Order: sequence, then structure tokens, then C-alpha cells
Amino acid sequence: MTRLIQRPVSTPIVRKLTDAGLHPLLARLYAARGISSPAELKNDLGTLLPPEGLKGIQEAAELLADGIEAGARMVIVADYDCDGATACAVGLRALRSMGAREVHYFVPDRAIHGYGLSPSVVEEIAGLEAEILITVDNGIASVEGVAAAQALGMSVLVTDHHLPGDALPTAEVIVNPNQSGCCFASKALAGVGVMFYVALALRAELRQRQWFNTERPEPNLGNLLDLVALGTVADVVRLDANNRLLVRQGITRMRTGRMHAGIKALFAAAGRDPARANTFDMGFALGPRLNAAGRLADMALGIECLITDDYARAFNIAVELDKLNRERRNIEEEMREAALATLDATRIDEGPAISLFEPEWHLGVVGIVAGRIKDKAHRPTIAFARASETDDANGELKGSGRSIPALHLRDALDLITKRHPDLIVRFGGHAMAAGVTIREADFPRFRKIFADTVAELVPESELQRTLETDGALEAGYMSMETARLLDAEIWGQGFAAPLFEDVFQVDKQRLLKDRHLKLQLSKPGMVFDAIQFNCAESVPDKIRAAYRLSVNEYQGVSSLQLMLEYFEPA
Repeated sequence: MTRLIQRPVSTPIVRKLTDAGLHPLLARLYAARGISSPAELKNDLGTLLPPEGLKGIQEAAELLADGIEAGARMVIVADYDCDGATACAVGLRALRSMGAREVHYFVPDRAIHGYGLSPSVVEEIAGLEAEILITVDNGIASVEGVAAAQALGMSVLVTDHHLPGDALPTAEVIVNPNQSGCCFASKALAGVGVMFYVALALRAELRQRQWFNTERPEPNLGNLLDLVALGTVADVVRLDANNRLLVRQGITRMRTGRMHAGIKALFAAAGRDPARANTFDMGFALGPRLNAAGRLADMALGIECLITDDYARAFNIAVELDKLNRERRNIEEEMREAALATLDATRIDEGPAISLFEPEWHLGVVGIVAGRIKDKAHRPTIAFARASETDDANGELKGSGRSIPALHLRDALDLITKRHPDLIVRFGGHAMAAGVTIREADFPRFRKIFADTVAELVPESELQRTLETDGALEAGYMSMETARLLDAEIWGQGFAAPLFEDVFQVDKQRLLKDRHLKLQLSKPGMVFDAIQFNCAESVPDKIRAAYRLSVNEYQGVSSLQLMLEYFEPA
């Protein structure tokens, strides 16, 4: 069962926001999400949190400025997801625009090198003769890798946003808002956000050194904000006020055509209109196409799309990324069906946590499968695949986990490691998503211990799915105009898109492609088209539904459509 809970709203705050000129519906929605003052809605970059608040940011700027002045050879070590790819692109573009002559990048192979700056990655980078090594969206857990790089004479700058472990790498500089002693107010920066802040600090340092001149002009780093917006939304970090500002600025650039060739090409490949860009596009259209490269091929393909200024080349790469994404979806669907069959056969979903493994599963897609199963069963879920196709039963499994709000997944894995030091080979991540490596022979043991740990940490009441809604939507707002108004705003993790609830009569129902429920719903004097994806249930004549407003574009015609997230008999 799913509980529908309405978000509380303060009437005085709604009035205050409305009096300041905010649309009445937006005032109500913002008040329900904790906005209490019009000052919190300022969208100019002058209100961005200053870089000085990030621990290590000045030292990072000095290290890079010294390197640029000396003509040092730099290598960026990226992660193989959208956040890592955009962070790498921001780093490359920023450094080159400020006069760095030798800047290269390297992306680890998920199956060969594993995650982050490992010693095996350092071995390969050694051939690039790097003097300064910069990690983006990784590195905070790379104790051995950083030591290996330093042993070869490299200076290491770690830029990351993941939660640190007990031991930090001995890098020359670490910039991570989540490291101990960092007072930066936004702990939710994505990896690309951290790299953007490093670029801001570097520009300020070079400006102080009078580095810029007529032949070497000071760059406008605002040009990078389309990349920052994409990586921030795609990484599903919390959209606090600072992140919302970064994302809004980036999406504004997209809507006005001021975007990089690769972003424009990804819009084209996805069949989306950048003039109407929104966070849905970032999370469900552009982001997955970039991620597909890291999951099924080589994220260098995605990075090349983002760093080229040649639109024809970018579009050719985007088309290839689109093909990879289609392949990814097919693989994911097969794995999801297998996972659901396992759940149905064993009733694992009755327990507090879910651990799944199939020998033929693809390593690059287990995270998506874990997310789908977590959404369906509302249980913390970890899906495992073999670390390598050549691994036998005594080899390692790599798992990708997704959690529910009541469980901090990384902390749960940390607790398991402390209690059972021999069980987990390595782990890392966030509250809602984490990676873990175990030995295949230990999978049954891990599954039980993980479930027992979750049972200990999470009250049974929190294992019931809860949807927060914004209550009923007034009839006058059930329109295309309202749908477009809401689409233009910045919604995401921690600042949820509006979800309304109401009672409808079900006039018609049918299945699309045997998977998606297409409905015609009505209220007195009003009729609506509606759809719920991945739902094949029969619908009663009258339902209470939780829904979002959306604009359905079909053959050049736009119409209002309700996107159902949940329904129950009314």
C-alpha cells in the first residue's frame, strides 16, 4: 500500500510570496517546499555562495595557477557517469580557456579499473607524463591511487563530493564540501559543481596575478553553466538553493540557445526542444544518453561530445549515444523482468531489504535495475553483477544500491564493514545511492546481513511507500498554461516537482504496448487524458490519483495530459 500525505503549507508565507509578485500557485508550491522569503528566490549569479567557503579552494587555485604559469602537463581523471563527464568537460574547458597548454583526460574502464583513481589507472596515466593530476567526481576514497601517483612525482588535486571514509588520501589538495572541517553551506554540490567552483577560484587567482591581458582575455565561466546544470540534475543531488541557482542559470542558457554544441546535439538526438528545456530533459533525456556511454561503452565518447565545438561532430556522437541508450534500455528491461520474477518467486519484497544477483547481468546497468526495484518494492535494493565476464564463482561481485529516505545507504554499509570486516571488499557513495564489492561466494551471507542491518536501522512503518502531494489542484489551474508554468520552474531531488491528488471518474482505459496504462478521466465538466507508465493493472470506475500535469506533444499538436504516479479505488 501507498500512503498519500499532503505537504503542509503556511498561509501567511503564501500571502507574503504572493504579495511579492509570485504566481499564486507557485507561491503555494514554494511555501510547501520550505521557501519562506522572496529573497530565497533570487536568480542572479551574484547570490551564488562564494568559493571561499570551500575548504582547500584557495590552495587548489594556487596549485593550478602555478601549473598554468609553468606550462605543466595536467591530466583530469573523470568518472564514468554524467556528473563525471560534465565535470571533466568543465575542467578541460576552464583550464584551456585560462591558458593551460597541456590538458588531457582519462576515464577508467568500469570493468577493468573499477571506480576512481586506482593504482591501475595511475599506471596508464604514467604514459601521459602528467605533472598535475586532477580528479573530478572521484578521488576522496582513492588512498592507494593518490599515493601511487605521488610516488611517480605527480601533484594530486582531488575534487569530489562523495562522503569521505575513515582515511583520506594524502593529496596535495582536496576540495570536497563533505570533508571534515569544510564550512561550505551547500553540502549537496555535484562533482561538476565542485569543479565549477574550482574554476571560479582559479580565475580569481590568475586575475590577482595579472595573468589575463588583451592576447589572453579573461574567460566568462558562465558559459559553462549548461554543463553544470546537466551534471547536477543527472546526478540526482539535492537541489538546495545554491544548486537550484546553478541549474536555473544553465537551463536559461539552453532555452536562449547559448549552449555548447554537445548539449545542443543531445537535445536533437533525444527529440527534445532546448527552447523548452527543463529538469526532466536533464534527468530523463540528456543524462541517460551520456550515462549509456559509461555503462555500455567508453565515457570518453560522452566527454568528446561535450568538449567539441564542431556541431556536426557532436551530433554524430550524440546519435551514437542515442543508439547505446536504446541498447541500454533493452538490457535493463530484460534484467528488470528477471529481477521481478525473482521477487515474485521468493517473496523477498516482504523483507526489509533486497539483494539481487544473476550471473549474466550487465555490470553497467545494475544501478538502474536496483532503482527500478527499489521504486516498486519500496525497499533498499542492491543489484550485483560479476566484476568481470571472466570471473568464476570465486571472483568478485560489484553491486549498485539505491535506498529509501529512511536509510542512509553508505552508513549502513559502513556499519556492516565494522561488524563484519571480512565481508565487504570495498564500498562508497551517498545516502541514497552507493556501490559495494563483495566476493561471489559471500553473496548469500551478505544478503542476510544487509537485510538484518536494515531491519535494525529502519522502523517497519518507514517501509511503507509514502507520496507527498500538494493536495487538489483548483479547476482553473487544470490547463496547458499551468503545465507550461510548472515546466519552466526548477524541480528535482529535495525540491520535488508538484504532485497533486484528486478523485476522478474512469471513462476509458486501455494498454499501450502491453505495458502502459492509458486512461480517459473526468470530473464534473472536465475530461482529461492520463497515462501511467509500467502499469498494467485494471482500474476501477472511480479512483483517487496522484498525478502531475504534463504537455503531450504528438504530431505537432500539444495537449494536456495527467501523468499518474499512483491510484487507488476512491
